[in-house]
Amino acid sequence: MVDSEAHEKRPTAHPNIFKTRSVTSHVGEMKHYCAAFNNVAITYPVQKVLFRQQLYGIKTRDAVLQLRRDGFRNLYCGILPPLMQKTTTLALMFGLYEDLSCLLRKHISTPEFATRSVAAVLAGTTEAIFTPLERVQTLLQDHKHHDKFTNTCQAFKALKCHGIREYYQGLIPVLFRNGFSNVLLFGLGGPVKEHLPTAKTHSAHLVNDFICGGLLGAMLGILFFPVNVVKTLMQSQISGEFQSFPKVFQKIWLERDRKLTNLFRGAHLNYHRSLISWGIINTTYEFLLKII
Repeated sequence: MVDSEAHEKRPTAHPNIFKTRSVTSHVGEMKHYCAAFNNVAITYPVQKVLFRQQLYGIKTRDAVLQLRRDGFRNLYCGILPPLMQKTTTLALMFGLYEDLSCLLRKHISTPEFATRSVAAVLAGTTEAIFTPLERVQTLLQDHKHHDKFTNTCQAFKALKCHGIREYYQGLIPVLFRNGFSNVLLFGLGGPVKEHLPTAKTHSAHLVNDFICGGLLGAMLGILFFPVNVVKTLMQSQISGEFQSFPKVFQKIWLERDRKLTNLFRGAHLNYHRSLISWGIINTTYEFLLKII
Protein backbone atom coordinates (compact mmCIF):
# COMPACT_ATOMS: atom_id res chain seq x y z
CA MET A 1 0.00 0.00 0.00
CA VAL A 2 1.06 3.57 -0.41
CA ASP A 3 1.53 6.25 2.23
CA SER A 4 -1.27 8.40 3.61
CA GLU A 5 -0.33 11.25 1.26
CA ALA A 6 -2.11 9.26 -1.46
CA HIS A 7 -5.37 10.75 -0.23
CA GLU A 8 -4.44 14.04 -1.88
CA LYS A 9 -3.45 12.62 -5.25
CA ARG A 10 -4.31 9.13 -6.38
CA PRO A 11 -1.27 7.47 -7.98
CA THR A 12 -1.66 5.02 -10.82
CA ALA A 13 1.27 2.78 -9.95
CA HIS A 14 -0.68 0.54 -7.61
CA PRO A 15 -4.01 -1.27 -7.81
CA ASN A 16 -6.75 0.86 -6.30
CA ILE A 17 -7.82 -1.66 -3.68
CA PHE A 18 -4.32 -1.43 -2.22
CA LYS A 19 -4.35 2.37 -1.90
CA THR A 20 -4.97 4.30 1.28
CA ARG A 21 -8.66 4.89 1.91
CA SER A 22 -10.31 6.91 4.64
CA VAL A 23 -12.01 4.43 6.96
CA THR A 24 -14.27 7.19 8.26
CA SER A 25 -15.79 7.63 4.81
CA HIS A 26 -19.23 5.99 4.67
CA VAL A 27 -19.13 6.14 0.89
CA GLY A 28 -15.87 4.19 0.82
CA GLU A 29 -17.27 1.56 3.18
CA MET A 30 -20.40 1.21 1.03
CA LYS A 31 -18.25 0.49 -2.03
CA HIS A 32 -16.49 -2.31 -0.18
CA TYR A 33 -19.83 -3.75 0.97
CA CYS A 34 -21.28 -3.66 -2.57
CA ALA A 35 -18.14 -5.15 -4.09
CA ALA A 36 -18.12 -8.00 -1.58
CA PHE A 37 -21.87 -8.61 -2.04
CA ASN A 38 -21.51 -8.95 -5.83
CA ASN A 39 -18.49 -11.20 -5.38
CA VAL A 40 -20.26 -13.65 -3.04
CA ALA A 41 -23.57 -13.70 -4.93
CA ILE A 42 -21.96 -14.44 -8.30
CA THR A 43 -19.32 -16.96 -7.26
CA TYR A 44 -21.22 -18.84 -4.51
CA PRO A 45 -22.19 -21.90 -6.66
CA VAL A 46 -18.54 -22.29 -7.67
CA GLN A 47 -17.50 -22.00 -4.03
CA LYS A 48 -19.97 -24.73 -3.13
CA VAL A 49 -18.48 -27.14 -5.68
CA LEU A 50 -15.03 -26.29 -4.33
CA PHE A 51 -16.20 -26.88 -0.77
CA ARG A 52 -17.39 -30.41 -1.57
CA GLN A 53 -14.02 -31.19 -3.16
CA GLN A 54 -12.15 -29.91 -0.12
CA LEU A 55 -14.32 -31.84 2.31
CA TYR A 56 -14.57 -35.18 0.50
CA GLY A 57 -11.53 -35.11 -1.80
CA ILE A 58 -13.71 -35.84 -4.83
CA LYS A 59 -13.37 -34.75 -8.45
CA THR A 60 -15.12 -31.70 -9.88
CA ARG A 61 -17.63 -33.80 -11.84
CA ASP A 62 -18.64 -35.74 -8.72
CA ALA A 63 -19.05 -32.52 -6.71
CA VAL A 64 -21.30 -31.05 -9.41
CA LEU A 65 -23.39 -34.24 -9.45
CA GLN A 66 -23.79 -33.96 -5.67
CA LEU A 67 -25.19 -30.45 -6.06
CA ARG A 68 -27.54 -31.61 -8.81
CA ARG A 69 -28.89 -34.32 -6.52
CA ASP A 70 -29.36 -31.76 -3.73
CA GLY A 71 -31.54 -29.70 -6.09
CA PHE A 72 -31.70 -26.01 -6.95
CA ARG A 73 -33.50 -25.27 -3.66
CA ASN A 74 -30.32 -26.11 -1.75
CA LEU A 75 -27.88 -24.48 -4.19
CA TYR A 76 -27.76 -21.21 -2.29
CA CYS A 77 -28.24 -22.80 1.12
CA GLY A 78 -25.66 -21.24 3.43
CA ILE A 79 -25.12 -18.02 1.46
CA LEU A 80 -26.19 -15.72 4.30
CA PRO A 81 -23.10 -16.31 6.50
CA PRO A 82 -20.57 -15.52 3.70
CA LEU A 83 -22.63 -12.47 2.69
CA MET A 84 -22.50 -11.21 6.27
CA GLN A 85 -18.87 -12.17 6.72
CA LYS A 86 -17.36 -11.01 3.45
CA THR A 87 -19.17 -7.69 3.28
CA THR A 88 -18.00 -6.88 6.81
CA THR A 89 -14.49 -8.32 6.83
CA LEU A 90 -13.50 -6.75 3.51
CA ALA A 91 -14.19 -3.24 4.82
CA LEU A 92 -12.69 -4.20 8.19
CA MET A 93 -9.52 -5.60 6.61
CA PHE A 94 -8.68 -2.53 4.53
CA GLY A 95 -9.83 -0.07 7.20
CA LEU A 96 -7.90 -1.67 10.05
CA TYR A 97 -4.82 -2.08 7.89
CA GLU A 98 -4.77 1.65 7.19
CA ASP A 99 -5.46 2.67 10.78
CA LEU A 100 -2.88 0.30 12.22
CA SER A 101 -0.26 1.28 9.64
CA CYS A 102 -0.64 4.96 10.54
CA LEU A 103 -0.63 4.20 14.27
CA LEU A 104 2.50 2.05 14.11
CA ARG A 105 4.37 4.59 11.97
CA LYS A 106 3.68 7.30 14.55
CA HIS A 107 4.82 5.33 17.59
CA ILE A 108 7.40 2.82 16.33
CA SER A 109 10.58 3.54 14.40
CA THR A 110 10.86 0.49 12.14
CA PRO A 111 11.28 -0.05 8.40
CA GLU A 112 8.15 0.56 6.34
CA PHE A 113 7.93 -3.09 5.28
CA ALA A 114 7.97 -4.29 8.91
CA THR A 115 5.33 -1.75 9.95
CA ARG A 116 2.95 -2.69 7.17
CA SER A 117 3.52 -6.41 7.68
CA VAL A 118 2.60 -6.15 11.36
CA ALA A 119 -0.47 -4.07 10.48
CA ALA A 120 -1.54 -6.69 7.90
CA VAL A 121 -1.18 -9.56 10.39
CA LEU A 122 -3.13 -7.67 13.09
CA ALA A 123 -5.91 -6.81 10.61
CA GLY A 124 -6.15 -10.46 9.57
CA THR A 125 -6.21 -11.56 13.20
CA THR A 126 -9.08 -9.18 13.95
CA GLU A 127 -11.04 -10.63 11.02
CA ALA A 128 -10.97 -13.98 12.81
CA ILE A 129 -13.72 -12.80 15.19
CA PHE A 130 -16.09 -13.69 12.33
CA THR A 131 -15.00 -17.35 12.38
CA PRO A 132 -18.48 -18.45 13.61
CA LEU A 133 -19.91 -17.32 10.27
CA GLU A 134 -17.40 -19.49 8.39
CA ARG A 135 -18.24 -22.33 10.76
CA VAL A 136 -21.98 -22.10 10.10
CA GLN A 137 -21.41 -21.69 6.35
CA THR A 138 -19.44 -24.95 6.33
CA LEU A 139 -22.24 -26.83 8.10
CA LEU A 140 -24.91 -25.48 5.74
CA GLN A 141 -22.90 -26.37 2.64
CA ASP A 142 -22.40 -29.99 3.73
CA HIS A 143 -25.26 -32.14 2.43
CA LYS A 144 -24.88 -34.44 5.46
CA HIS A 145 -26.40 -31.72 7.62
CA HIS A 146 -29.31 -30.77 5.32
CA ASP A 147 -31.73 -32.85 7.41
CA LYS A 148 -30.62 -31.15 10.64
CA PHE A 149 -31.00 -27.49 9.69
CA THR A 150 -31.87 -25.52 6.58
CA ASN A 151 -30.98 -21.96 7.56
CA THR A 152 -28.41 -19.91 9.44
CA CYS A 153 -30.47 -19.47 12.62
CA GLN A 154 -30.97 -23.21 13.01
CA ALA A 155 -27.25 -23.86 12.57
CA PHE A 156 -26.32 -21.24 15.18
CA LYS A 157 -28.81 -22.74 17.64
CA ALA A 158 -27.46 -26.24 17.02
CA LEU A 159 -23.97 -25.08 18.04
CA LYS A 160 -25.16 -23.08 21.05
CA CYS A 161 -25.76 -26.12 23.24
CA HIS A 162 -22.12 -27.19 22.79
CA GLY A 163 -20.69 -23.93 24.15
CA ILE A 164 -18.96 -20.86 22.70
CA ARG A 165 -15.87 -22.86 21.80
CA GLU A 166 -17.85 -24.80 19.21
CA TYR A 167 -18.39 -21.61 17.19
CA TYR A 168 -14.62 -21.16 16.84
CA GLN A 169 -13.77 -24.60 15.55
CA GLY A 170 -11.00 -24.18 12.96
CA LEU A 171 -9.75 -20.89 14.45
CA ILE A 172 -6.04 -21.75 14.13
CA PRO A 173 -6.05 -22.28 10.33
CA VAL A 174 -8.21 -19.14 9.97
CA LEU A 175 -5.66 -17.07 11.93
CA PHE A 176 -2.77 -18.51 9.93
CA ARG A 177 -4.51 -17.94 6.59
CA ASN A 178 -5.74 -14.42 7.34
CA GLY A 179 -2.49 -13.11 8.80
CA PHE A 180 -0.02 -14.34 6.22
CA SER A 181 -2.29 -13.86 3.19
CA ASN A 182 -2.80 -10.22 4.21
CA VAL A 183 0.96 -9.66 4.36
CA LEU A 184 1.37 -10.98 0.82
CA LEU A 185 -1.75 -9.26 -0.48
CA PHE A 186 -0.75 -5.77 0.65
CA GLY A 187 2.98 -6.29 0.14
CA LEU A 188 2.81 -7.55 -3.44
CA GLY A 189 0.02 -5.34 -4.77
CA GLY A 190 2.27 -2.49 -5.84
CA PRO A 191 5.07 -4.55 -7.42
CA VAL A 192 2.61 -6.62 -9.48
CA LYS A 193 0.83 -3.52 -10.81
CA GLU A 194 4.13 -1.88 -11.78
CA HIS A 195 4.97 -4.79 -14.08
CA LEU A 196 1.73 -4.44 -16.04
CA PRO A 197 1.52 -2.25 -19.17
CA THR A 198 0.99 1.45 -18.45
CA ALA A 199 -2.71 2.32 -18.48
CA LYS A 200 -3.66 5.48 -20.34
CA THR A 201 -7.45 5.20 -20.37
CA HIS A 202 -10.08 4.49 -17.74
CA SER A 203 -10.86 1.12 -19.33
CA ALA A 204 -7.18 0.19 -19.33
CA HIS A 205 -6.94 1.07 -15.61
CA LEU A 206 -9.90 -1.22 -14.87
CA VAL A 207 -8.30 -4.04 -16.85
CA ASN A 208 -5.01 -3.60 -14.98
CA ASP A 209 -6.79 -3.53 -11.63
CA PHE A 210 -8.76 -6.66 -12.53
CA ILE A 211 -5.59 -8.50 -13.63
CA CYS A 212 -3.54 -7.43 -10.61
CA GLY A 213 -6.18 -8.21 -8.00
CA GLY A 214 -7.14 -11.43 -9.78
CA LEU A 215 -3.57 -12.71 -10.03
CA LEU A 216 -2.86 -11.99 -6.37
CA GLY A 217 -6.12 -13.59 -5.24
CA ALA A 218 -5.51 -16.67 -7.38
CA MET A 219 -1.92 -17.03 -6.18
CA LEU A 220 -2.92 -16.77 -2.53
CA GLY A 221 -5.80 -19.17 -3.10
CA ILE A 222 -3.41 -21.84 -4.35
CA LEU A 223 -0.79 -21.14 -1.66
CA PHE A 224 -3.23 -21.47 1.24
CA PHE A 225 -5.42 -24.16 -0.33
CA PRO A 226 -4.22 -26.98 1.99
CA VAL A 227 -4.89 -24.74 5.00
CA ASN A 228 -8.48 -24.25 3.85
CA VAL A 229 -8.87 -28.00 3.32
CA VAL A 230 -7.91 -28.62 6.95
CA LYS A 231 -10.18 -25.78 8.12
CA THR A 232 -13.11 -27.22 6.18
CA LEU A 233 -12.75 -30.65 7.71
CA MET A 234 -12.38 -29.22 11.22
CA GLN A 235 -15.49 -27.07 10.83
CA SER A 236 -17.66 -29.80 9.28
CA GLN A 237 -17.88 -31.71 12.57
CA ILE A 238 -20.25 -30.91 15.42
CA SER A 239 -19.09 -31.55 19.01
CA GLY A 240 -16.59 -34.31 19.68
CA GLU A 241 -12.90 -33.98 20.49
CA PHE A 242 -11.12 -30.81 19.37
CA GLN A 243 -8.21 -31.95 17.23
CA SER A 244 -5.11 -29.89 16.50
CA PHE A 245 -4.21 -28.56 13.07
CA PRO A 246 -1.27 -31.02 12.59
CA LYS A 247 -3.42 -33.97 13.65
CA VAL A 248 -6.21 -33.14 11.21
CA PHE A 249 -3.72 -32.51 8.42
CA GLN A 250 -2.13 -35.91 9.06
CA LYS A 251 -5.57 -37.54 8.97
CA ILE A 252 -6.38 -35.94 5.61
CA TRP A 253 -2.95 -36.86 4.23
CA LEU A 254 -3.45 -40.53 5.10
CA GLU A 255 -7.06 -40.66 3.88
CA ARG A 256 -6.00 -39.25 0.51
CA ASP A 257 -3.28 -41.88 -0.04
CA ARG A 258 -0.43 -39.48 0.80
CA LYS A 259 -0.72 -37.88 -2.64
CA LEU A 260 -0.28 -34.14 -3.07
CA THR A 261 -2.60 -34.16 -6.08
CA ASN A 262 -5.42 -35.53 -3.91
CA LEU A 263 -4.81 -32.84 -1.30
CA PHE A 264 -5.11 -30.15 -3.99
CA ARG A 265 -8.33 -31.46 -5.52
CA GLY A 266 -10.39 -28.42 -6.37
CA ALA A 267 -7.35 -26.11 -6.43
CA HIS A 268 -7.81 -25.33 -10.12
CA LEU A 269 -11.42 -24.35 -9.48
CA ASN A 270 -10.31 -22.25 -6.51
CA TYR A 271 -7.74 -20.52 -8.75
CA HIS A 272 -10.38 -19.43 -11.25
CA ARG A 273 -12.88 -18.49 -8.54
CA SER A 274 -10.29 -16.30 -6.79
CA LEU A 275 -9.30 -14.74 -10.08
CA ILE A 276 -12.90 -13.77 -10.77
CA SER A 277 -13.65 -12.79 -7.16
CA TRP A 278 -10.89 -10.24 -6.80
CA GLY A 279 -11.62 -8.94 -10.28
CA ILE A 280 -15.25 -8.42 -9.31
CA ILE A 281 -14.28 -6.73 -6.04
CA ASN A 282 -11.94 -4.24 -7.69
CA THR A 283 -13.98 -3.47 -10.80
CA THR A 284 -17.16 -3.01 -8.73
CA TYR A 285 -15.29 -0.66 -6.42
CA GLU A 286 -14.01 1.39 -9.35
CA PHE A 287 -17.43 1.50 -11.01
CA LEU A 288 -19.03 2.80 -7.82
CA LEU A 289 -16.18 5.25 -7.39
CA LYS A 290 -17.22 6.86 -10.66
CA ILE A 291 -20.96 7.07 -10.05
CA ILE A 292 -21.03 7.97 -6.33
